[in-house]
Amino acid sequence: MQNTFSGKRILSGLALGAMMIASTTAAFADNEVNERQRDQQARIAQGVANGSMTARETAKVEGQEAAIHHEVRTERQANGGKLTPAERAQVNRQQNHTSREIFRDKHNAAQQ
Repeated sequence: MQNTFSGKRILSGLALGAMMIASTTAAFADNEVNERQRDQQARIAQGVANGSMTARETAKVEGQEAAIHHEVRTERQANGGKLTPAERAQVNRQQNHTSREIFRDKHNAAQQ
């Protein structure tokens, strides 16, 4: 009796599965970048609405957010709509920095 599953068939199935997981992970990571941008914009808007961020603080973090957004857009255009893992890590670091700054601005003594 001959085995219906050859080694090549199993390997190609595993390779296909790995590619599907990698593409899903990349799509999730790209979506995560977009979601963080939306969340941080909402945090800034909340700080402006409740007066916990001054106009100067708001302008500074808005500028940082705009620079990150521009960088992401440029890198995606250069890479066929995706960010490389290194680019994603760099954007994450930048977003972490901006997030900490938003927190500090919202919780310092300066009021609008």
